[in-house]
Amino acid sequence: MEEQSKSGKKSFVGVVLSDKMDKTVVVSVESRKPHPKFKKFVKHRKKYKAHDEQNQCNAGDTVRIIESRPLSKEKHWVVTEILERAK
Repeated sequence: MEEQSKSGKKSFVGVVLSDKMDKTVVVSVESRKPHPKFKKFVKHRKKYKAHDEQNQCNAGDTVRIIESRPLSKEKHWVVTEILERAK
């Protein structure tokens, strides 16, 4: 689920897969796109590394991430809010 923020930056809602790194989480974002030929909707998953300043996120949490400047080689996203905690 992609959204545009007021500043024009992309944002996604996804599920935290891993929180084992310091101040970094791996977020899986799922999207549904129609197949070009058969028109059936297919699920696509992509993993993003996002910055989590206070190490608040745990595996299974639903979070919103927003685009930012490059923070490391693979980290260009920041966790803005935790929408739902893991059960």
